[in-house]
Amino acid sequence: MEHDNGDTSPNDARLVPSRRRLLQGAGGLIAASALVANGAAGAATPDQNPSKPTAEAAPDLTGQLARYMVAARDGSLSPKVLQDAKHRVLDTLGAMVSGTRLRPGELAISFVRAQGGTPEASILATDIKTSAINAALINGMFAHADETDDVDQVTKAHPGCCVVAASLAMAEREQRSGMEVLRAVALGYDVGCRFVMALGPELVRGSHRGVEGPLATMGAMAAAASLARLDETGMRYALSYAAQQVSGLWSWVEDPDHIEKAFDIAGMGARNGVTAVAMVQAGFTGVRDVLNGTHNALQALSSQPHPEAIMADLGTRFFVSESGIKTYSAGYPTQAPLNSFFTLRRQYDLRVDNVERIVVRLPEDGPGIVSNSPMPNVNCEYLIAMALVDGAISFANSHSREHMAEPQIRAVMQRVQVVGDAKLNDRAAPRSGLVEVTMRDGRTVSHFTRFPPGTKENPIDTETLNGKVRDLIAPVLGAERTNAIIQRVNALEEVSNMRDFIRSSLTV
Repeated sequence: MEHDNGDTSPNDARLVPSRRRLLQGAGGLIAASALVANGAAGAATPDQNPSKPTAEAAPDLTGQLARYMVAARDGSLSPKVLQDAKHRVLDTLGAMVSGTRLRPGELAISFVRAQGGTPEASILATDIKTSAINAALINGMFAHADETDDVDQVTKAHPGCCVVAASLAMAEREQRSGMEVLRAVALGYDVGCRFVMALGPELVRGSHRGVEGPLATMGAMAAAASLARLDETGMRYALSYAAQQVSGLWSWVEDPDHIEKAFDIAGMGARNGVTAVAMVQAGFTGVRDVLNGTHNALQALSSQPHPEAIMADLGTRFFVSESGIKTYSAGYPTQAPLNSFFTLRRQYDLRVDNVERIVVRLPEDGPGIVSNSPMPNVNCEYLIAMALVDGAISFANSHSREHMAEPQIRAVMQRVQVVGDAKLNDRAAPRSGLVEVTMRDGRTVSHFTRFPPGTKENPIDTETLNGKVRDLIAPVLGAERTNAIIQRVNALEEVSNMRDFIRSSLTV
């Protein structure tokens, strides 16, 4: 067997014995943030052994987080975090605009046209103005209509599609600056991801619920609250109103059309978060200590919560710098195997007539998401077959049921086997992929991708991201306008009024 070790071999990766322990802890000590007026108290690393007692919440955990959220509204971001936030905004805009022309987006547009609403915010790539709540819902659905949005590698949820949708809606309503949006987006990623870490991602999934709903609702709320410039009391109330709306079943994996999935993973949470903030702005009062008071959210939503994960490294570790930006318009578990396959295709001149069999090995949770999915862009067998037959993963074909049904594609799909491999259950690289190709001359060649392109360990540069986004937006808004949008977002900190930018550049 010929092995291409272009990436670290899976045998060199740090392995874990089971998924049950995967990602239950946040890791690290609680860092005192310079942004927080009253710094968070230190706490031990969350224990990953479910037989150990759950850590106690720090006194007034809700207040600690609320004070951080207030301070973060005007806090500085390092050049790297600032750049990473701009990349996530640009990447999500590409997903949003392209999503307007897919079935979930088309249905969302028809739905919102019938709703009316105070014209506070825009539905992207349309002429529709509606309430900020409606805009967050619809733009969020756009963003997760086509599987090009980013994924957090730790929680395995999708922060950009909900956080950016909520940020754009609230920024347009409140006429905030681009710099305020970047701070809000960074905060939204942090609060959403840390809330799920405090629940324990695998504990949530073990109860048949999705982690996407909690992350989306709390992340969107934090971003919207930042742009609404709520004070500490307002932040406390917004946290409570958002926590009350946290929902979401893991049943979205059975969605055959990617329509409910767009709502479940993005639109619902973006709407919930903006709703929570708008209610507080309207004078609604609420519970002040939803994270550690009586019958609190963490107790209610997790059988073994780790409340210390809420504040762990807050202000020094930024989740907006950690999410994976997709290279291909396809489900995230397919990114590494596609990278591996294309590497082998180039190196060994793989063709339909010289390939006998392809085995795709994923971490054990991967096949249940992407093996033989009814959705083309989440079907690993189809995507690998397309990569062999077409030599590329185009946006159009990755969403085409007609292409997936073509005889040659179906025949090649029969040669592809997707399997879960316990050796790849690496908590440091949860979305790796090993591809083994048996050729008709008897050779077997393989390539392992531990970190797909776009991860923090294997980042894509601005030029590459610009090219991806250009391909997504230009068919909808035209090449000239697309280039102007890309240029503007890459300097978003210089935009003084997001309403002007959105209405002049992102609507028709």
